[in-house]
Amino acid sequence: MSNSSQSSFEAAFVAQLTEHQLALQLYVRSLLPGDLAAGDVTQQANTKIWEKRSDFELGTNFKAWAFSIARFEVLNYRKTQARDARLVFSGELEKLIESELAEANLDLQERHLALRECMGKLRTQDRQLLLHRYSSHGPLIEFAEAVGRSLGGLKVTLHRLRSALLTCMQQRLGTQEATP
Repeated sequence: MSNSSQSSFEAAFVAQLTEHQLALQLYVRSLLPGDLAAGDVTQQANTKIWEKRSDFELGTNFKAWAFSIARFEVLNYRKTQARDARLVFSGELEKLIESELAEANLDLQERHLALRECMGKLRTQDRQLLLHRYSSHGPLIEFAEAVGRSLGGLKVTLHRLRSALLTCMQQRLGTQEATP
């Protein structure tokens, strides 16, 4: 393969990997519910996907290919954790989860983009409130004091903002319900 075609292949490969990254993370988390190592296993899967990139053929189903590699990384992780008394899914349940995720008609990237667009329509202070509430570990009362508002007022505003985001996402996605 020439340098130009190799570079073109790698650019297309990286685009596919980036596009399916969120789905891959959620897939690994679904196979390791509540396990804090899910992020590490996802990184191991990403590493293995990159190592095996020459095995992938452009034009085939990248998501299915990447999910199968991630599944084997989950199995390898579980094998190393076999001494722990943790919940382990049967192979049948894992296949059911895998097929459900593969067949899910919810496009995570579309939902993510819709949320970003809807968040972009909010006032700066409303975005800051939402980001504090869902990204920060600080108590809401401290945020209320910092912005000079009452805790009750912020809770009402949060409720209003969640409703507005839901409506916006429903319109963007053309669905009745934007929640998974």
